[in-house]
Amino acid sequence: MTDLTDRLTAGGELSDDEWRFLIDGSYDRQILFDEADKVRRSHYGTDVYIRGLIEISNFCRNDCLYCGIRRSNADASRYRLTGEEILACCERGYGLGFRTFVLQGGEDSYHTTEWVGKIVSHIKEEYPDCAVTLSLGERPREDYKSWHQAGADRYLLRHETASRSHYEKLHPPDQTYLRRMECLRDLKQLGYQTGAGFMVGSPFQGTEELISDMRFLQAFQPEMVGIGPFIPHHDTPFATYPAGGLERTLTMVALTRLTLPKALIPATTALGTIHPQGRELGLRAGANVVMPNLSPENVRGQYSLYDNKACTGQEAAEGLAALKETVAAAGYRVVVSRGDAVQTA
Repeated sequence: MTDLTDRLTAGGELSDDEWRFLIDGSYDRQILFDEADKVRRSHYGTDVYIRGLIEISNFCRNDCLYCGIRRSNADASRYRLTGEEILACCERGYGLGFRTFVLQGGEDSYHTTEWVGKIVSHIKEEYPDCAVTLSLGERPREDYKSWHQAGADRYLLRHETASRSHYEKLHPPDQTYLRRMECLRDLKQLGYQTGAGFMVGSPFQGTEELISDMRFLQAFQPEMVGIGPFIPHHDTPFATYPAGGLERTLTMVALTRLTLPKALIPATTALGTIHPQGRELGLRAGANVVMPNLSPENVRGQYSLYDNKACTGQEAAEGLAALKETVAAAGYRVVVSRGDAVQTA
């Protein structure tokens, strides 16, 4: 076991059988989580970085089979924030101690290249000590380039699954695996701190698909990786599929930490949704980022990617004091920092 984790941390290759053992094998998972936590502490100490999540629109042109804001969901209550509302969220967040703002939304045609660029420029001008992260889906390379020139530092685009055949089972034919991978390559080439990520327990996923995810991460070397359990939404074709499990998700978080020792890995809202201590357990398994919700309270429930999404209490910006106490009780500390990834030598 220790030999395998040491090889992973050193950048070594594992066989499929070795990956299967780490993902599915019968062993004490706490050993794995402790190894991941040790690696995380060697690079980041006990620091936990907070990101202010601003969900700017739930309009989306895509029709992902797992997502509650898919274009086919006629029951979704749609909204989009104005530029003024977004900047007001940043102002409030800055006062609370956030030094990274994450602008996330569906693939909304209203968000033109120029509109997003102006918002990014305004945030960077007003808060030059802050990082701006965008998560607005697949866009032309020129859009990514323009936004990076406007000041965007990071971009999150979860690959969802590194298996092409699996990807095709989760998306309609007009959304392709090759296009998603092309976008990720563009982002990295343009100089973004690039975030990938995947769901654990999504429909049709088996151990082989998770091995593909780990091999992709090892080759692509993203600076950020978001990992959360699949949670069904009642207005999607996957409404009756079971949610991903806690232990399996934590296992993949820990393996990602060992595979990418210097990555930024959030303890996701989805983890906090499936278990009351999901966030703390994620931190203890190697995560080092949390993303409280800075969106206006009246729209948080409308950004419904999956059922019962946690967006109040410690998942909300107003609960930051309680979040700090919870993080401290778990053995870590929330810091006021941009929280950039440690650079690989």
